[in-house]
Amino acid sequence: MLKIPYLLPLVLLPSLSNAFSWQFNNAPRQCSNVSISITGAGQPPYSLLLIPSGPSPLANNVEVRKIQNIPFSGSSTTLNFDLAYPANSSFVAVVSDNSGFGSGGTSIPATVLTSDDASCYNPSQSVQGPWVFSINPTGGLTQCQPTRIWYEQEDVNGTVSFVGVIPGGDSFNIPTGTLSTNPDTGTGFNWTVDVRGGTNMFIVGNDDRGFGAGGSAPYTISYASDSSCLQNASPSSTAGSPAGGSYPTNTDGSSTGGGGSGSGGGGSSSNTGAIVGGVVGGIAALLILTILALWLLRRKRRFHGTKERPVNILQDDEEGDGPGRHNLPQYYEPEPFLVPDPTLGTTDAGSTHDSSGRPLSGETQGLMRPETPGQRSMTSFSTNTRKSGMPPVLRPVNVIQHDDAGPSAEPAGEAETIELPPAYNKLRGGAPTTEETATATAPETEVEA
Repeated sequence: MLKIPYLLPLVLLPSLSNAFSWQFNNAPRQCSNVSISITGAGQPPYSLLLIPSGPSPLANNVEVRKIQNIPFSGSSTTLNFDLAYPANSSFVAVVSDNSGFGSGGTSIPATVLTSDDASCYNPSQSVQGPWVFSINPTGGLTQCQPTRIWYEQEDVNGTVSFVGVIPGGDSFNIPTGTLSTNPDTGTGFNWTVDVRGGTNMFIVGNDDRGFGAGGSAPYTISYASDSSCLQNASPSSTAGSPAGGSYPTNTDGSSTGGGGSGSGGGGSSSNTGAIVGGVVGGIAALLILTILALWLLRRKRRFHGTKERPVNILQDDEEGDGPGRHNLPQYYEPEPFLVPDPTLGTTDAGSTHDSSGRPLSGETQGLMRPETPGQRSMTSFSTNTRKSGMPPVLRPVNVIQHDDAGPSAEPAGEAETIELPPAYNKLRGGAPTTEETATATAPETEVEA
């Protein structure tokens, strides 16, 4: 028997094409009697084909299950047989009548329950059919693509035939076509796989010794862009209920397959609750992950945000920190107030420079504000004293009126003294002249009439 990995379907359902149905009357158990009954207008005689499905549950993968083809007695619609399969293994059942193979439908894989009897098989000895078959190319079967099914002619007995068994779907005869022989692939024929992509199926080899003489092998049909070989009646897994009545699909017998009618029937357990629960759980998990990601992003921005820096509205340069960063432009820099030298004085009347040639503070002109846009000139200014917080000291001044025009009239009463402020054409710090010294030290004199 070929060992090729495959995927058993959870629910693969056959069509309702014939007028009879069948079902298990009791749960299949290890080394126990199983009963099957047929209802409807079939064409006896009937037959049952059991095909092992899935791996062996025994230690070291010892395979003790045989393909069994069990005929009904005469026109009977009931069959009782001993199931020589170990517990926790599974099988697929196909019921046929006189109209053709698989006319009663194909079950989905049924699970064998445990029992106290284990005498029907030897757990240390594997079984094997008289011959085996192979396919070329060896990669598997592809929709609408040709494949060669071949075998060694010296191993077979009589006429060779092959059938396709689709769990929960259609079972059919594979046309053998023209046989040919070559050194590499023995004796065989080419078959265009007219089965829809995605279908799980078994190929069973037969000869004159009966069904399953050449063993069986599971395949999953690969998809292809070419669908020219497919028709509405092409074999496939059919939407509907699997044939076989109520039988366990779990090792504890808690889940059962449904009964059916021609080419399948019955019902199967629903997975709606599990699907809905999985969808709701997935959405909830996605929502939680989204909220967590948003929280982490917000936290990262809070603690690792961009570094703030002071804003200089006058000169916000984008360059790096340098010696002139955040300094005021030249136009806005404060200008010092130029205070004249208080020790300067005039040496000659009307002179504007001292003995060294420097301009006197009272006549300083044309002073320019350094580094000022447009070189605005400072207006001429004249000062005799420095600005300070001390109040100016008044000095007495005598006003003398000469009598060149004749004697003036005698003033009536006492003479009046008029005090005038000092002249501001000289600095107070300068050396006083002889006339100023004499005037400052002379007593007050009455104005002559």
